[in-house]
Amino acid sequence: MFECHLKVGETAEFSKTVTETDLAMFSAISGDFDPIHVNDDYARRSPFGKRIAHGGLVLGLLSSCASMMSKRSAERGAKAVSVSLGYDKIRFIAPVFIGDTLTARYTVEEIDANAARSRSKVEVTKSTGELCLAGVHVMKWVVES
Repeated sequence: MFECHLKVGETAEFSKTVTETDLAMFSAISGDFDPIHVNDDYARRSPFGKRIAHGGLVLGLLSSCASMMSKRSAERGAKAVSVSLGYDKIRFIAPVFIGDTLTARYTVEEIDANAARSRSKVEVTKSTGELCLAGVHVMKWVVES
C-alpha cells in the first residue's frame, strides 16, 4: 500500500494571463493553426468576435497544479512518484481570449490507497469568476519495487 501524503480537500492553484505569444507558441507546438486561434479577420467574423485560446492550452495550465501536488507529496516524504492517467469529463464552458487572466484550481477529492490512485476536481476560471473549464484528473502513484 502506498501513501501519497496528500489529503482529500487539499488544493493547488496556478494563475496566468493569456498572451498573443502563448497562442502562437501553442499553435507551433501542437500544429493547431485553426483560424479561430490565429487569424484576426476570421475570428472577428466568428460568433466570438475575436480569437480564442486553444482548449489544450487552457487545459495545460492544470499540469502546473498537478506538479505542485507531486512536489508537495515528495516534500512530505512520499516514496511514490505520480504520473497522470488522464483527464476525464473535461468540458470547455466559456471561451478564453488574449488578455484573460486564468486561475487553474486542483482539488483532491479521493485517494484510493489500494489502487494507488488519486482523483481530483479541476477547474479553470477567469479573473471575473467565469468558469472556463471543468473536469477530473486521475493520477497514478508508482512505488519503486
